[in-house]
Amino acid sequence: MIRLALAAAASLTPAAVGAQAYSCAVPAGIQPVRADLPSRDQPRRVLPIASYTLAITWAPQYCRERGRDTSFQCGRGNRFGFTLHGLWPDGADKEWPQYCRSTALVPQPVIRRNLCATPSAQLIQHEWAKHGTCIAGYDPARYFGRATALYGRLRYPDMETLSRRTSTAGAFAAAMARANPGLRPDMMRVTATRQGWLDEVWVCLDRAFRYRRCPAHQGGLAANAALRVWRGPR
Repeated sequence: MIRLALAAAASLTPAAVGAQAYSCAVPAGIQPVRADLPSRDQPRRVLPIASYTLAITWAPQYCRERGRDTSFQCGRGNRFGFTLHGLWPDGADKEWPQYCRSTALVPQPVIRRNLCATPSAQLIQHEWAKHGTCIAGYDPARYFGRATALYGRLRYPDMETLSRRTSTAGAFAAAMARANPGLRPDMMRVTATRQGWLDEVWVCLDRAFRYRRCPAHQGGLAANAALRVWRGPR
C-alpha cells in the first residue's frame, strides 16, 4: 500500500489547518470504473464557460449518511476531513456546460494520484466526463492537476471545536474566510442536509481560477441558517 498522511487528527488546533486527509492508504488494486455518459436527465450541454465552482465535501457527514461500510472512503482505516468533489465549469446563467465531448476511461495512474483527494474512482470518472471534458485543451491529468492544486491550497478552521456547537452558515463561511487570505464569505456557498448538518462548501472562481463573488442564483444556505458539524464517533 501507498500511505499518505497529510495531517494527523491530533494536530487540529484553533489555527487554520490543511488537513484534507488525516489518513489515506491507496490500495494496490483500484476498483474498475465504468463509463459515465449523458442521459435524458443529464444531457450533453455545450455552453461557454463564464466561471468555475470548486466543490468540497465534508467526509464525516458523507460517511455518516452512508454507513461505515468497507468502501475506500469510509472504511479500511482511512479517515478524511474535506474531500474534493470537483471543479465545475459554470455558464453565464443558471445552466452550466456538461458532458461536452465523448471520452475514454480515466487512466489508472491518474486515478491513483487523486484518490486521496477524491476518494472514489467512479467519482473521478464522473467528474472528468461531466465537467472536465468541457474545458478546452484539458485532458484528465491536467484537469485533476488543476482541481487538486486549488483544493490543496485551502485551509480550514478548527473543525473539532466547530463540531461542539451549533452555529450558522454565515459564521462558518467567515471562519473559512479567516483561514484563507483573499477568500471572503460571499465567495463561497455552504450547503447542509435537511437536518442542518454541514454537507459541502462551494468556492466560486473566475475564469482565471481566482476567488470571486458567488452569483445570487447559485444557492446554498442563508447566512443566518443554523449549521452543525458532524465529526464522527469521539
